[in-house]
Amino acid sequence: MADDVVNVLFAGVGGQGVVLASAIMAEAAFRSGYDVKDSELHGMAQRGGSVISHIRFGKKVNSPLIPLGKADFFIATEQLEGLRYAHFVKPKGKVILNKRKTEPVTVSQKCPYPENVKKDLESLGLDVIEVDAPEIAKKIGSSKVENIILLGVISSFVNLPVEKWQESIKELVPQKTIELNLKAFEEGRKFISAAKTDKET
Repeated sequence: MADDVVNVLFAGVGGQGVVLASAIMAEAAFRSGYDVKDSELHGMAQRGGSVISHIRFGKKVNSPLIPLGKADFFIATEQLEGLRYAHFVKPKGKVILNKRKTEPVTVSQKCPYPENVKKDLESLGLDVIEVDAPEIAKKIGSSKVENIILLGVISSFVNLPVEKWQESIKELVPQKTIELNLKAFEEGRKFISAAKTDKET
């Protein structure tokens, strides 16, 4: 893998907007002048199954699939999916972990949901940022924009111009929801800005 290729993995369950979020990021990278390859893998999405998307961008990208242990960034829109696909992330890679928990039937019937997913991921040597996207989304008036909030978070770490993200959001979300989604994106950026300020003080 070329050093200038950025690998971003998205994972969640059906209905959480994983495909839309990854499409927005791929579009933002393309608009920024990068070669972009992406791939989506769907489980039983309509029944809450896993949905995974690989995004790779750089000067030249040969394959759309991220090799195991090579993801620079991992956006997990659901906590258990964060654990399920952690093996894709490189050592000290950054995980943006949504606080949302969606218990599958197999978990609720056979074993309890993991108590502290953030801690479990950190024990694997990963850099984890836990985001209470459900609470942020509630404050701005829609539970459907958690995925865009998480994009706002990762935008603070990926070298893509903010205006390219905004252009991509405008292009890909339903027209009547553009302002809401732009607000969600900005709230994600504010979350990281506040977190950095807290760490410095």
